[in-house]
Amino acid sequence: MNKLKANMILATIMLVSLLGTAGIALPYPVLSPYFANGGSDPLISFMGLDPKVLLGITLASYPLGTLIGSNIIGSLSDRYGRKPILIYSLVGSVVGYILTGLAFQQSHFIAFVIARVMTGFCEGNISIARAIAVELHPQIDRNRALSLLYATVYAGWLVGPLFGGYLAPYGIDVTFYFASAAVFISLLLVVLILPKQTPQKESEQTLWYEITKNHSATLLRLQPVRKFFIYYFLYTLGINAFYEYYPLWLVESLNYDSKQIAWITVSITSFMILVSATVAGKIPEMIGNKNALLTGNILFGLLIIIATLLTSPLVYIPMALTGAVIAVINLVFPVMLSKYFGHLGQGKVMGLQVSVFYFTNVVIAIVGSIVAMISATSTLWLAALLIIISVFTFETPQKQTEQEPIDKDNVESKVKAKEASNT
Repeated sequence: MNKLKANMILATIMLVSLLGTAGIALPYPVLSPYFANGGSDPLISFMGLDPKVLLGITLASYPLGTLIGSNIIGSLSDRYGRKPILIYSLVGSVVGYILTGLAFQQSHFIAFVIARVMTGFCEGNISIARAIAVELHPQIDRNRALSLLYATVYAGWLVGPLFGGYLAPYGIDVTFYFASAAVFISLLLVVLILPKQTPQKESEQTLWYEITKNHSATLLRLQPVRKFFIYYFLYTLGINAFYEYYPLWLVESLNYDSKQIAWITVSITSFMILVSATVAGKIPEMIGNKNALLTGNILFGLLIIIATLLTSPLVYIPMALTGAVIAVINLVFPVMLSKYFGHLGQGKVMGLQVSVFYFTNVVIAIVGSIVAMISATSTLWLAALLIIISVFTFETPQKQTEQEPIDKDNVESKVKAKEASNT
């Protein structure tokens, strides 16, 4: 692959990520105010449950689907090729958003949650985009490719909530239909522009085997991988508590509406884009990956605490600065992940990262909704505590992990032998 072709592939994936993320983010600023303001709509009074609990279930449904999807989709793309798996998943996302909008129109809570799970499952294709980006190395440096990819993802988080906030007066269902349209454009780009890529290894097993026995979570059987992810588990519990509940905190503590929440999100993502596109890759070069990662964690936790102590408009300052540290953390961790464990399959490894992120998203959506019944501020304090605690659990993989890579085929043969002996 020459550099021109690599740049074309990267540009396509960046556009797909921009539009796909915008579609995901469109509904975010409208759900919290809708559930928080109460009312007689069956959607927010289902079975007489507290609206905050129903909000927690709604917030958990999407990442639950993504947790399952990313655990499978990334690994499948290693075996069957990035492009076909990406196309199938994008088709599913388009249908999922349409069904979500229809369920909302009918005020059917169960159908709404199922549609969100389905959409989340298909959006597990995030792992494919990351895998494609790191595989462009050495034509495009990993840090550079990932920093540009993340910049477009952050841009999607900027324009998505902004459009969502301003579309809310026309109906929340409209935001889901717009999300479907954005993902459909992404689908067309993949079909028309992304070149066909040869799978890293032709599958010797059935599709069912690949789904049930060779998914990303099987990597956690390996001790070096498992230790590395203890930090990430705690960190993502914290960042997801922040992501999911700062809109509710803004409603509860500062009486913000959908448009004001959208502008807070714009301030955060603007800093993400700026830092990711400029200095995010340079900071770890200057102070090292580990120092950049852990310093970012500490700053992130402190900024969340400071934000809860301020009033509007001063709250914009620490909230916006969280975007800067998130940009550095989000770049450094997958670079380290690819460096130490990429030989196990980039799609599979990136799928594990996404799976863990969304597993903690599900957990914290439920736990956070319970804590939020005390106060939304308590949920943000919990987020800050988890992010800071994660620093003390970080353990860099030993040098032999990098110098003597784990033999994936040997691991798989041992697993198969164990299964055979059990039967």
